[in-house]
This record gives sequence, structure tokens and C-alpha cells, in this order.
Amino acid sequence: MSTSSHSPLICLTVLASSLVAGCGGTPAGGPPGVGGRGGGPGVPVEIVTLAPVPVEDASELVGTVKSRRSTIVQSQVEGFLTRIAVVSGARVNPGTVLFEIDSTSQQAAVAALESTRAAREADAAFARQQAARAKALFDVGAGSQQEMEQAATSVKTTEAQLQAINEQIRQQKNELAYYRVTASTSGIVGDVPVRLGDRVTRSTPLTTIEDNSGMEIYLNVPVQDATRLRTGLAVRVLGPQREVLATERINFVASAVDQTQTILAKAALRSASQFRSDQFVSVSLVWSESPALVVPLAAVTRVGGQFFVFVAEAADGGGRVARMRPVKLGAVMGNNYVVLEGLKAGEQLIAAGIQKIGDGAPVSPVPPAAPGTGRQGGEGR
Repeated sequence: MSTSSHSPLICLTVLASSLVAGCGGTPAGGPPGVGGRGGGPGVPVEIVTLAPVPVEDASELVGTVKSRRSTIVQSQVEGFLTRIAVVSGARVNPGTVLFEIDSTSQQAAVAALESTRAAREADAAFARQQAARAKALFDVGAGSQQEMEQAATSVKTTEAQLQAINEQIRQQKNELAYYRVTASTSGIVGDVPVRLGDRVTRSTPLTTIEDNSGMEIYLNVPVQDATRLRTGLAVRVLGPQREVLATERINFVASAVDQTQTILAKAALRSASQFRSDQFVSVSLVWSESPALVVPLAAVTRVGGQFFVFVAEAADGGGRVARMRPVKLGAVMGNNYVVLEGLKAGEQLIAAGIQKIGDGAPVSPVPPAAPGTGRQGGEGR
């Protein structure tokens, strides 16, 4: 009996719920449907005021880091390697011994010349003695003028021969020094492609010495950008996460186009400690910078190939409502689109939370989500 006494009340409750659902209403506290004008304080969304920001017109290129102080080490003599005194990655200073080449034959040549010099020294000493004796005899009338002149000529001849052999020894010793290959500059030793026992010539590269204190970025700029290319343009070196590692300026532009139909441009790297010679780097070449409006990627929706955003406008009865606005967008800059058409400075952009609203939906601003709070897309929880 008790159950039947309450049945009219149950029927009225179900009927009221059906009427609310049929009118498009929502339960208290729930978000309105797309295109709806539900009451209450409005859907919490992040709202930002649009203002121009500096936007760069830039091209992304691949640059090559080159060392201005890169030295290729080669031998000035030919022979077999008998010692490799350095390893790749070692830091060396001028004069550091890097390689030694078998110099047995050269040492023998120097020894032979030194033996010959001893004979030439003896000849010169004897000639001087003869010249002194001829002069003494001539002074006392016991010798002739001819004998004295012959003795003097003999002295000059033997001394000239001695000087010649000394010059040959000096030259051969200088050549002998080339069998020890030393560093001509300071820096880091690169790859060592040769091995003990290899025969090397004057054209054999033994290693390289890199000094990272003087580095440049080489850029091959497409010829169609030749009219815009000039010294002084900003060059931003980008990291793996597209973070800016360094900002430099173009300081050289080639006057001719190379075989790949590109123009060589260079920029000095003032802080080169994190770069290596022959390293490829991502580079943003900035042509110009001008103010423009940008909108976050999360604030943009796409319908039928057309981009839309929501702006917050004042409602007739107070508060704010969302209005869908078609926009024309340009390039992506970081996490933002560059706005070409459809918005103007000072308008209130709904930056996050657009998945919960539709055109005409009431909205209320909330502070931006703090990093790490777990709020996604500006939704309030």
C-alpha cells in the first residue's frame, strides 16, 4: 500500500526530468552543449588579451661548423712509420712530436758528409800552412811571387770546399729533422688513419689538429634568396628540442653562386665550446622581424579545412559568451600560429578549454594552469 501511495510523486519527477532533457538543459554545474546558451556562471576557460609580439621571417637551413684553425698534418719526407706518439683526442702544443719516420738512410748520409768535412778541414789547414810558409820564403827572398799566390789560391779553394760541405751537412740535418713530424699549432688531435709500418709520402694525411677557439658556420643559401641575403642577418643555432644554442650574425656572403646553385654565407661562432668541426647544425636564418598577433595551437580548431578560434565577447545580460571566428593562419612559431587575418589586437581570445564550448556558450575566465598541475587544455576540474 505504501508503494502505491507514492506513485503519483514518482511520475511527476520523471515527467519533469523528461521536460528538462527535451529543452536541451543540463544538470546544475554541468557544461552546456555545443551551441547552447546554458545558464550559470559559464564554462571556465583561459582567456588572454591579444597583443602584437615580435615575429621573425626566417628560413630553416642545415649549416656546417668549420674550424678556422684546422691543420692537416703531413710529412715532408717519405718513409716507413716507426712511431706514433699521439692518440686521437690528445691536446698538443707547437713542437710536440706526433710521428717518427725511419731515418736510417738519412742519418747515414749525414755521417758520410761529416766524414768528408773532416778531410776538407785537413785540406784547408794544410793549405793555410803552405801559404804561411810561401809568404815567409818570399819575405826573405827565398821564394817567388808565383809560389806565394798559388799558396793563397789553394787556401781559398780548400776553405770554399769546407764551407760547401758544411752547408750540405746543415741541409741534410735539416732534412733529418723532418723525419720527426711535430705539431705546428696547438689544438686537439683528430683521427689518426695511419698505422705503424705504413709507408707515407708527402701527400699522405697523417692526422688533423683542430682548435675549436675559432669556429664558423657555413650556410648554403638557395639562390632564390640572393636578393635578401646580406651581412648582419641573425643566425640562430637550434638544439635537439629547437632551443636556441647561439645567436650569431652573417659576416661573409660569397659573390658567386656555387655548383649547387646556392650562395655560401658564413657566421663566426663566438661560443664554440659545444660544437665540433664538420658538425651539422640546424640553423634559423632570420630575414626580418616585425610585430604580429599569435594564437596558441591549442586555441585553434579546424572544420572543413577552415581554421576557427573562439573569442570572448560581452553578453547582453552581462557576463561573457564564446563566439566562433574564422581566421587565416600563417607559419607555426614555437607553440603558436601567426595570425594573418581574422583577429585584431585587444580582443579576448579563449586560449584553452575550447572542447567544452560552442558558439554562444557562456564562459568565465580562470587563471592559466600552472606547470605540472595536470590540467589539460585549460579545463577546470
